Amino acid sequence: MSTIQAKAGAAGGISATPSVFVDGAAGTTGLGIRERLAHQSVVAVKHIDPEKRKDPAAKLALMEEVDLVILCLPDDAAKETVALIDSMGTKGPKVLDASTAYRVAPDWAYGFAELAPDQADKIRAARKVSNPGCYPTGAIALLRPVIDAGLMPADYPVSINAVSGYSGGGKSMIESFEDGTAPAFELYGLGFEHKHVPETQLYSHLTRRPIFVPSVGNFRQGMLVSIPLHLDALPGKPDAADFHAALVKWYAASSIVSVVPMDAAAITRGRIEPEALNETNMLELYVFSSDRHRQVVLVARLDNLGKGASGAAVQNMRLMLGLD
Repeated sequence: MSTIQAKAGAAGGISATPSVFVDGAAGTTGLGIRERLAHQSVVAVKHIDPEKRKDPAAKLALMEEVDLVILCLPDDAAKETVALIDSMGTKGPKVLDASTAYRVAPDWAYGFAELAPDQADKIRAARKVSNPGCYPTGAIALLRPVIDAGLMPADYPVSINAVSGYSGGGKSMIESFEDGTAPAFELYGLGFEHKHVPETQLYSHLTRRPIFVPSVGNFRQGMLVSIPLHLDALPGKPDAADFHAALVKWYAASSIVSVVPMDAAAITRGRIEPEALNETNMLELYVFSSDRHRQVVLVARLDNLGKGASGAAVQNMRLMLGLD
């Protein structure tokens, strides 16, 4: 039984079954959240009449009844809904935002529970949580532990390469791949202003802006994020084993993030495909290395709709509602 208060400021009110409203449930993230919540009984999912979903008064009335609102909206629409929630004062619900609007906002908790030892507690205590981006989830998972361990300087010139299934690109991209008009593969974000860079830099503890080169392939979902490094260009000239050990130590207590043994990585014969974790909330980290050339490639594999979006949202929802 949950012990979350039904509403902040309610006179001792306790929800036996917390209630949740998913605002924007028609998009890929919202649909994924709704699908996951359909197979559980720990929260009650409230709905709004589709004809009133853009009616502020109707939305406000519904939000007065729920414990948590999950926003799966474009940035501007998310800001409008957050303003409505703010207008409710202490009677407002908690809010989990899946847009990019608040990911680097100082008064919002960042919803990557494995970011640091105390991050899950910050999410539990927060009234406002920003759900991470899919690419940053993989990149931060690789970078934060090795930077904090001193293996890589915070000002190191990092390049991040990534490929995602087309489901992360929104309605028009999904349609173009599914009707056969999209290319088999393409790089994008080559204007160096991708919206995921600020959160990647901030939460990785990088002081130098990384170069981020995303790409999309002709498969629906799945993701690889890779970071190549010259070991001899790093202070202290660490070995691949040092990077692997730092990752293992950081995620030792996690049931979601796993660091694949280096001998298992070698079994892949220098190859890794992006779809193996589809339909899961798991995140795998790899260290591929060459002792001869003193080079490594750090790789994260995840489902861009799982740990990269809807799965992370449900994980954060459970933390915020005290259901973990």
